[in-house]
Amino acid sequence: MTSWEPSDVGRMRLLSQGLLDPLPTPASAVHHLTCTQGQDYPGSMVSIALRTSGRDVQGVRDAYDAGEIVRSWPMRGTLFVVAAEDLGWMLSLTAEPVLRSTVRRRAELGLTQEHLERAEEVAREALGEGGLVRAQLLAAWTDAGLDVGSGRGYHTIFHLAVSGVLCQGPVEGKEQRFVLHERWITRPRELDRDTAVAEWLLRYVRSHGPVPVADFLWWTKLLKRDVAPVLDEVRAQVEVLEVDGVEHWVDPAVLADYPARKRSTSRPLLLPGFDEIVLGYGDRRAVLSREEEGLVVPGNNGVFRPTLLHRGRAIGTWKRPTRKAAPVSVEPFAGSLPTTVTAALPALTTALPS
Repeated sequence: MTSWEPSDVGRMRLLSQGLLDPLPTPASAVHHLTCTQGQDYPGSMVSIALRTSGRDVQGVRDAYDAGEIVRSWPMRGTLFVVAAEDLGWMLSLTAEPVLRSTVRRRAELGLTQEHLERAEEVAREALGEGGLVRAQLLAAWTDAGLDVGSGRGYHTIFHLAVSGVLCQGPVEGKEQRFVLHERWITRPRELDRDTAVAEWLLRYVRSHGPVPVADFLWWTKLLKRDVAPVLDEVRAQVEVLEVDGVEHWVDPAVLADYPARKRSTSRPLLLPGFDEIVLGYGDRRAVLSREEEGLVVPGNNGVFRPTLLHRGRAIGTWKRPTRKAAPVSVEPFAGSLPTTVTAALPALTTALPS
């Protein structure tokens, strides 16, 4: 039996996530990832572009405008980018527990059922066919006599998005317009509960593996009882590795390719903050130690800095250059950067999607 190390996990994840073998389009990259972090809108577009053959942020904007991908809160109360066709069935699994978990906060803000129903009524009329940017939607609620101050506007948007009323779709300048879910997503997929859970787990393994099933539960906040009926079905379609005594699942194609591709996983990579390589896992030890994670999220403030990867592990954080044509500036976690990584920084900077 092959002995697998955490370093192998980090390297194989580069293959699983499409960072070494880009996908043809932003829509195919997002579909492959299933859900990709969307809190940082500009950074998320770079993350998606890095996984496409065109490496072009404009292509991501075009995918939003074409209705192929959307941004919403499909799980964990967090913004993600998803394939438009998938949002509905994801919410069918997650919306109820998420809304249940936010009852107290809505009460604290005075967001009564009557307030939310009126907000939905106004939104349905105001968004129409083309949608509105955030400020315009908030203004429509204000004009209707609804208080959007002190976080009420955000929590109203969040509630309606999780309820399947609206989502973020086409791009307008540096923002996205909120659109009505049912009008914008014209070809939603409908899956029964067990089929949806099985597909989500399998796609997570294929796009993020090697991973323990526990990471999928953390990622989606689904419960063990939700996943139990489909575990055997999904397990039969993946390869199972043991790493430090923990069972990890991985796409058989990734495992088969890894011996021949291991050398290519050594190449350094610049990733934006909030990238799935870091945020897509409950256990991040394959890419970051606990101490290093504190350097990526200083003060545990929830803001993830961009990372420099080498051999599948983060070795520092980076910032955009202050001078045109200069390489990014890097803060290594320890000591100095390897010579080969330093030499690669100018080309990596030039190749960053924009």
